[in-house]
Amino acid sequence: MDVAQRDRRYLARAEAAEGVQVARSEGSVIFDHHGKRYVDFTAGWCVGNLGWGNEEILAAVRGFDGPAYVHPDYTFRGWSELAEALAEITPGTLTKCYRATGGSEAVEIAMQVAMAATGRQGFISLAGCYHGNTIGARSLAGDRGTYPNLLPHCRQVQPPLDGRAADRVERLLKGEKVAAFIMEPVVCNLGVLIPTAEFMARVREACRRHGTLFVMDEVATGFGRTGRLFASEHFGLDPDVLCMAKAITAGYAPMGATLVTKAVADAAGVDFYSTYGWHPLSVAAALANLKYWRRHGAALLANVAARGDTFRARLGGMKFAEQASVRVKGLAIGVEFGEDSDYASRLGERCREAGLLVSAEKENLLTMFPALTIEPEVVREGLDILERCL
Repeated sequence: MDVAQRDRRYLARAEAAEGVQVARSEGSVIFDHHGKRYVDFTAGWCVGNLGWGNEEILAAVRGFDGPAYVHPDYTFRGWSELAEALAEITPGTLTKCYRATGGSEAVEIAMQVAMAATGRQGFISLAGCYHGNTIGARSLAGDRGTYPNLLPHCRQVQPPLDGRAADRVERLLKGEKVAAFIMEPVVCNLGVLIPTAEFMARVREACRRHGTLFVMDEVATGFGRTGRLFASEHFGLDPDVLCMAKAITAGYAPMGATLVTKAVADAAGVDFYSTYGWHPLSVAAALANLKYWRRHGAALLANVAARGDTFRARLGGMKFAEQASVRVKGLAIGVEFGEDSDYASRLGERCREAGLLVSAEKENLLTMFPALTIEPEVVREGLDILERCL
């Protein structure tokens, strides 16, 4: 029985796995078990921001000589060191960290903290959003077809995220029953949807006025993806709560974190027990990642800006078979086709067969999230493949 057969028999998936059996990875390329080379424009979907095979992070994990495990009720130097470092680099006055194993758990923590701190049950999010796979996170998307018993007090706001959408949020907040408003500051999960500055400013102020917590989900956008260390910085935001995961360790170990202000932590007065939250090996990877960012952050963000310009120019000049809307913020790239189109899914399949990995989030939506370290020649190679597949 080969790997694909075992996968089909023993792994629970809603759909069959895509036809790439990963054998090794290097920089911005992936090789399958036959040795076929793929240009990787996904980076694990905003995970491997520093590319595959970063020697500094690998050395930190391989050379770790600390404890095998730390009981959540004990103290560990790595936890306090990492929490302090995250508080220093995040926007606003976020000073308290909750440990998590990944993005879903980080969002779940944010929801529980918001309910405890405000004494409210309501949430506002974006229509079609994605914030994780737990029941709480799925409630934010309002998908009651599959999960009819989700939290009943979640309301959604339809894009575009402009002044009219801000009006809708302000109306929903007036009853002062909403614990938190939550969104990605640049919405990667909706094809790199970029809100207007007016929308962000008005919603932030309305949340403050009505006692609703303002939660930024930076699980995908954090650690340089959009051209700033955190996407909230594009709008000068000071969130009450910020969720992160994915690139917090650059993909070398699982981890998530929820940061809140001291005022929120004091008002909530809750603990969140996570057996594997901030495992010592994950902490070693995260600290090495932050050390790398301290040394190379300016160069990384400069590369994001330059490569993002290349994507914008090349994609804007491509002759897609259907009308396309191209959205680029740093190295978060989305190409949206008509609502009734399956062009993106068909294009994604052709790209994979030709040696390029992209994400077809929906049938009409193509996204690309390459490593922030990607070289110009690899960008050109991947875009050449994409253009040949049109």
